[in-house]
Amino acid sequence: MSIPIIAFFNNKGGVGKTSLVYHLAWMYHQLGLRVIAADLDPQANLTAAFLEEERLEEIWLQNNRPNTIYRCVQPLVRGVGDIATPQLEDVRPGLSLLVGDLFLSGFEDNLSTEWPGCMDRKELSFRMTSAFWRLIQRSMAMYSPNVVLLDLGPNLGAINRAAMIAADYVVVPLSPDLFSLQGLQNLGPTLRRWRLEWHERTKKNPSHDLKLPTAKMQPVGYVVQQHLQHSSRPDKPAKAYQRWIDKIPNTYRRTILDIPETEQDISDDVYCLALVKHYKSLMPLAQTAHKPIFQLTSADGAVGGSIHAAQNAYQDFEQLARKIARNCKAYKKNQA
Repeated sequence: MSIPIIAFFNNKGGVGKTSLVYHLAWMYHQLGLRVIAADLDPQANLTAAFLEEERLEEIWLQNNRPNTIYRCVQPLVRGVGDIATPQLEDVRPGLSLLVGDLFLSGFEDNLSTEWPGCMDRKELSFRMTSAFWRLIQRSMAMYSPNVVLLDLGPNLGAINRAAMIAADYVVVPLSPDLFSLQGLQNLGPTLRRWRLEWHERTKKNPSHDLKLPTAKMQPVGYVVQQHLQHSSRPDKPAKAYQRWIDKIPNTYRRTILDIPETEQDISDDVYCLALVKHYKSLMPLAQTAHKPIFQLTSADGAVGGSIHAAQNAYQDFEQLARKIARNCKAYKKNQA
């Protein structure tokens, strides 16, 4: 059974994408799966969420290993070799991080230039464009994960194109607002175009020894995040957000799946993976403690109702993690 590579992607920023990847990585780890979280966002927020500032300083400023994603592609950029062997940061045994790097944004121009080069059968172009996928494949060979989670930046640039062709599955995080719905309008067509263009390019691969990703990019659903609850109905989003939530099922079908719209309530929508609550004061506590909100204790400042909210968060993320795992066929080996 192949190891699923799941990308969390939306070209609209501020939808809680990195927080979602972070919490799911921890949840899968707690459920007994071996996890690789790959930070492919040049802002490196996922890396900052996992690691203490002192460790970040060692990695970024003192050039201490593990290799960051940027350092791994440098031999290609400098023309002195292929990708370097990745050395992941072990957050916990079985939970590993492919470290992000703010310098990764400098790789954007290279990827933009080499994309058309693939059509000219240039081997370097294929090595550049497939670099992320090949790094992930090497990481999987060394760390034997059950699932790989990719955190991407909020844009439709060349870095995300190269990241997306590495993905088997795509989860779309959304906020219940106009901007998220607008962002879906070009996200779906762009993903389909990238998939088609990459398939055209792989036919021109000049090297029989260079394995390339298949760019499945299979949509598995969406997650609506950061909605506020109704004052008297904790399970119901506030009215201001409801009008946008009601539009999501059909917008997702039309733009991401390219299928006809139907009369569909989000509570019954098979593509709605979860409505993630707004956890208010818990998130700052979790960021300070460098742990997921469902691991917060009184020692972290979670007291009274916050403890109960953290327990509820565990249930919410467990259900979401299991649903995504089923849809993406991510299991422990003894569950396969």
